[in-house]
Amino acid sequence: MTPGALDGITVVDFSRVLAGPYATMMLGDFGAEVIKIERPGAGDDTRAWGPPYDSAGVATYFNAVNRNKRSVALDLTDPEDVARARDLVARADIVVENFRPGAMERLGLGYDDLKAIRPDVIYCSITGFGRDGGAALPGYDLLVQAVGGLMSVTGPEPGQPTKAGVALVDVLAGLHALAGILAALAHRDRTGEGQRVDTNLFSVLLSSLVNQASGYLGAGVIPTIMGNRHPSIAPYQTFDTADRPIAVAVGNDKQFAAFAAVIGAPELAEDPRFLSNPARVANRDALCVVIESALTAHGADHWHRELGAAGVPAGPINDLAEAFAFAEQLGIAATVPVPGSSTPQVANPIDLSATPVSYRSAPPPLS
Repeated sequence: MTPGALDGITVVDFSRVLAGPYATMMLGDFGAEVIKIERPGAGDDTRAWGPPYDSAGVATYFNAVNRNKRSVALDLTDPEDVARARDLVARADIVVENFRPGAMERLGLGYDDLKAIRPDVIYCSITGFGRDGGAALPGYDLLVQAVGGLMSVTGPEPGQPTKAGVALVDVLAGLHALAGILAALAHRDRTGEGQRVDTNLFSVLLSSLVNQASGYLGAGVIPTIMGNRHPSIAPYQTFDTADRPIAVAVGNDKQFAAFAAVIGAPELAEDPRFLSNPARVANRDALCVVIESALTAHGADHWHRELGAAGVPAGPINDLAEAFAFAEQLGIAATVPVPGSSTPQVANPIDLSATPVSYRSAPPPLS
């Protein structure tokens, strides 16, 4: 097997549920040895988060983020087990934890405690709302989506704020933690120094609101729910067709002209109301009336083919079965067999030409 980018790196993972385990699974995919610390008898909370379960009776939620790890059950209220944890850290490069602020310090497993036994350790903490004024707040994804503004711009129409269909903030936090850890590893390679890496779900969400957050900070615009419409681009939304909805993502004037021609309304590209994107945004309602009338002439698959052939970004609203089938049609290896797993898993989406990711072991049973 080709060595991974992180071969020889050891991670002691005190995290549970999603953000931390997602980050540590990625580290494991890149070749690191990941030791997952779990509560005796119960383990990670997500071991009990079902249904659904796979054919071996394991919660598929747990399976989603725990491959390439081995489980070690330790009772962190037991001094002997804390000593075992410290022994593991003594030979580790990275520690990841997502307890509430102060919990690891009370256990004798805080950054300063572990730095004393492994001076170059990289210690990553993921919290819900930081280590200061928000330290007591529980870091649940739904709560962060609510108070962080994501739900205020998500939903079918004003007055119906809606969460994203997955724990999106947790996943984004895991990716930000991963980026911080890899940056700290690069720094350690240059200097020999470890460091603490901190991130929190709330800050990650505010950063990930990108154009919506920038619109508020730069122009004082407080965005609202627009359904599937885009605040700054048109037409960039879903439309009904003869059978099921289709997403249309027209990003420039050339695409709009091609779009108008395909739907049988080439005059739209010459209409002063629609000549530029700002004009189309200003006259969105009038534009949508014409588009909706035209698209109901055929089904979504027809428009997908025709618009795609014309270079217009568009696609039907697929369910997950259709999404994985579409990946296969495109030649994208979206699923992989994992040794010891009773079911396939979603592939790591990063391809490295010299140090490819590897899938060495299934999510572990509780030790």
